[in-house]
Amino acid sequence: MRLYRVSFVAGFAAGFVVGARAGRERYDQIVKAAKATKDNPQFQQAAGALQAQATSLVSTASHKVAETVPQLAHTARQTVGEHVQGLRHRDGQGNGKVAANGRTGAGNGRPFRGRDQ
Repeated sequence: MRLYRVSFVAGFAAGFVVGARAGRERYDQIVKAAKATKDNPQFQQAAGALQAQATSLVSTASHKVAETVPQLAHTARQTVGEHVQGLRHRDGQGNGKVAANGRTGAGNGRPFRGRDQ
């Protein structure tokens, strides 16, 4: 929630600077206040904490993706293998039986099993 507030304030300030018609003096005041805020130790500490938290979240997300994607691929491969007869898995499993007509599959002219079969 805090990040949304910071983003809103930053956007508002940028819009005000760009759209302000108060003259050069007001622009200089705004720039001076922005520099003072940027140099404020509390702001620096908050920015550092926010950056550390973002880095941690990215690291955690990348580890979860790295763990989950191979599992999802394996599950998808198994699911497809159950629905498409004759499909050989990379590990050599799958029925792979050859029908009398020299083709793999259901042998009834339909390459896919229906839900009622």
